[in-house]
Amino acid sequence: MARVIPVVEALSARVRLSVDTLKPAVAEAALRAGATLINDVSASLWPLAAAGGAGWVAVHMQGSPPTMQAAPHYEDVVTEVADFLVHRAEEALAAGVEEVWIDPGIGFGKTMEHNLSLLHRLPELVASAAAAGCAGVVVGTSRKRFIGLLAAPAGSKEPAGLEDRAEGSLATAAHAMVSGASMIRVHDVADMVQAARLYGPAA
Repeated sequence: MARVIPVVEALSARVRLSVDTLKPAVAEAALRAGATLINDVSASLWPLAAAGGAGWVAVHMQGSPPTMQAAPHYEDVVTEVADFLVHRAEEALAAGVEEVWIDPGIGFGKTMEHNLSLLHRLPELVASAAAAGCAGVVVGTSRKRFIGLLAAPAGSKEPAGLEDRAEGSLATAAHAMVSGASMIRVHDVADMVQAARLYGPAA
């Protein structure tokens, strides 16, 4: 809170802000400070969003942050992720949250193959979100480990460093937009804004 809340207070009058947390106390404090969107990797904080009149992003995560990459397993990652998120979205909408987004949680309890499957079949998730009455789908791939693995030199078992993940981050974000995602989470803002402006007129 000491790091986040002063930033929210300083910027909330100028731009719309979301807070990325799974802690109820942090979410409540951020909403009081002026944030209007809760980005929730626990997919459980919709009652706070409803009470605070805020938007809510349900992020899929298998396991918990310390253990989620230990041995992620799915029979059909896209179907399972979609079913989970739609169920949570319907609960949030029924509870009075007017703006609900869903996020497949790229890199949160997923192997590289799971992440690529979710990106490849993203239109299915977009369709599920629309049918459930959601505001849209959020995708965050920027600088993630699976991009580093794809960018690693042949034969290397270690992912490429963050400085070598820009191209993959841009490519996956552009793919997500073309596939119907309505919100993209990025680090390299200027580069992604340029890509979005190029894509926008053709949409």
